[in-house]
Amino acid sequence: MTAPEPMSPPEGEGTILRRLDSLRDRTRTWRRRGEVIGVVPTMGALHEGHLSLVRAACADCDRVIVTIFVNPRQFNSPEDLANYPRTEIEDAAKLAPFGVDVIYVPDGDQVYPSGFASTVSVEGLTQVLCGAHRPGHFDGMATVVAKLFAQTAAHRAYFGRKDWQQLQVVRRMARDLDMEIEVVGCPTVREADGLAMSSRNLRLDAEARARAPSLGAVIRDMAAALRDGAALTDLLPGAHARLAEAGFGAIDYLELREASTLEARDHATGATRLFAAAWLGDVRLIDNIPVSGEST
Repeated sequence: MTAPEPMSPPEGEGTILRRLDSLRDRTRTWRRRGEVIGVVPTMGALHEGHLSLVRAACADCDRVIVTIFVNPRQFNSPEDLANYPRTEIEDAAKLAPFGVDVIYVPDGDQVYPSGFASTVSVEGLTQVLCGAHRPGHFDGMATVVAKLFAQTAAHRAYFGRKDWQQLQVVRRMARDLDMEIEVVGCPTVREADGLAMSSRNLRLDAEARARAPSLGAVIRDMAAALRDGAALTDLLPGAHARLAEAGFGAIDYLELREASTLEARDHATGATRLFAAAWLGDVRLIDNIPVSGEST
């Protein structure tokens, strides 16, 4: 399915650039002036979670670029790619109050020109959790993020901790490839009922949306028990039963892992986080929370 042609935003709702040469005309000038550039990479369908990253970037940096690019290389299913929400006009309106300097919405050939043949792959961190269930996803993500870092010439990049595995992969990639960019992790933003904000939440119907917060509730209760000394293996049967009762289908994972290396743990020792991914109808929800060794 071919994505609809993007529309131009209403006048006065931000500068949208689609070509790399236009973006570089700006970033070269900013860098010559010694200005700090921040980038918030997104795939659009912006919500308060994204906007919290924009807010952090605006507070830290002289110039802010928000990128919107639905990256085909990180989708495992053509149907999932076709169904991903595309809301460019609404996104520009949401960004207008922040006064970001550029909204970069590159045409496909600006990211993957004809003959593009390179892939960035981060070993180890990408073989577990979402990587085990979405082969190639993190290669596609790392490749496009590396491209966006180079194209925006940013000094700082802002990512949410809700996608903790992604955050660790990007940090490792930046370190391993000697990228002169600081990768900043910002807190997960939740709805009033505890559901972690995600663009995919737009695909939940009313009934599924009412059930969705159960995922966060289950892992919060598991985290409390783990802090009291429980073993993960003892908690899993009850957690699976609660999610099934709440209407969830397949559970991709409910796992306790070391926070930075993502090595599996059965007990909360050192810095650990609890990770979950489960299906509610045809929507895959993910969440994670700190358990031990950091602010809970």
